[in-house]
Amino acid sequence: MSTPRRSAMPSLRKSLLLGILIPILLFVAVDTFSLYRQALAAVNTAYDRTLLASAKAIGELLDIEGHGAQARLRAQVPYSALEAFEADNRSRMSYRVSDARGNWVDGEQDLEVWTGKIPQQGPYAALVDFYDATFRGDAVRVAVLLQPVASGRERTMAMVQVAETLQLRHTLARQILVDTLQRQLILITVITGVVLLVVDRATRPVRRLSNDLEQRSEDDLTPLPAAELPLEIQPMAVATNHVMHKLQHLLDHQKRFVRDAAHQLRTPLAVLKVQVQSALRGDVSAQQGLEEIESTVDRATQLANQMLSLAKVEQVRQQQDFDAMDWAEPVRTIALDLSALIAEKNLDFELATEPCNVLAHEWMLREMARNLIHNAIRQTPDGGRLHIHLHAADGQAQLTIADSGPGISEALRMRLFQPFAAGSGHSGSGLGLTITREMVLALGGSIALTNRMEHGACTGLDACVRLPLHPAHPN
Repeated sequence: MSTPRRSAMPSLRKSLLLGILIPILLFVAVDTFSLYRQALAAVNTAYDRTLLASAKAIGELLDIEGHGAQARLRAQVPYSALEAFEADNRSRMSYRVSDARGNWVDGEQDLEVWTGKIPQQGPYAALVDFYDATFRGDAVRVAVLLQPVASGRERTMAMVQVAETLQLRHTLARQILVDTLQRQLILITVITGVVLLVVDRATRPVRRLSNDLEQRSEDDLTPLPAAELPLEIQPMAVATNHVMHKLQHLLDHQKRFVRDAAHQLRTPLAVLKVQVQSALRGDVSAQQGLEEIESTVDRATQLANQMLSLAKVEQVRQQQDFDAMDWAEPVRTIALDLSALIAEKNLDFELATEPCNVLAHEWMLREMARNLIHNAIRQTPDGGRLHIHLHAADGQAQLTIADSGPGISEALRMRLFQPFAAGSGHSGSGLGLTITREMVLALGGSIALTNRMEHGACTGLDACVRLPLHPAHPN
């Protein structure tokens, strides 16, 4: 026995893990990037504040020498003025002092003079601007401060630029990134472990149910314990039980059909064999032997056809291949097909139908009409009465076949719809009414056999079949 190929579809556990972890990983990635940007902005703000303090410290050391046209900006800034703002030896600070026209006064002459504009709403209560630049091949962060300088009656504006290399900022930013990633990695590890544990516990009933089904025997169609499963899985278990119930019904029907077929066909075959042997020995004439064989073959053929019809009823029931159709058409067609039998018995025949739209299978409607009308013809004596009426009433289509036969006893009525329960020991196989009843039930209808009584005596049998009218049926 070959092993069934596994589906390319992912497992439920894998789908749950991916569905939970992927959004979490995306959120962690976005959150890590956001935290890093915020931390870097905080670092820049802190170090920019240091640059501003350096510029202010230099601005406080400026004064003006001379008077009038000879007045000049003077700066006496010792290097020690910047040492307090340098963090260890991983960053270097440089400065430049320029007058209002941008002319160099003190500091590094090769530090490019600032030509920008002071922001209208800066973060500090000072005329300060920050920008990134390059100084002597290194990336630097520059703070430029416009510092008013006064000496006596002289007034001027000085421009103080302080540049700091970015090694310390980059080092601190990398450290922040590493620390953030480590914390996020720990968080992801914890979340993954929790998700694995939760998914494993959540899918455990599914795995247990799968193992139970796999260990069942091929003919074990007992219902699944739906009440013991989680609420999300119970609908699937209920649907599975429904399917298993239908499969059990089909299996029982198949077994019953095989059993009945073997039992019922054994008798005509045995009779046929005896008749052939009797004809071969010369116990009966050839003509009589052939007539007896023909009669036996006819009964066996009828039985086989009816058993196949009974099997087909179950097939049509499962397929639910029903369409809206007028029931009157198949009734008239079958009555016409059996008109020769009606004429042979010289029956007082009446057929009255009106359009009745029902949801059904055409073969079922024809077989129902054929079985009931044929039974009524067989039970009606020569010259008797046979009336067929089809009309709609109270949301149902009602077919009534009234014969003038002897009717049925109460004991026979109780078992007449059972297989092989013929009304007469010399006519029929006992399957016609069984097939009819199965068809009626498959179409959601009902069937009843009622003796028609007049003055305390039975004057015939009424076979009444009711089927629901189709919603499109005109009122």
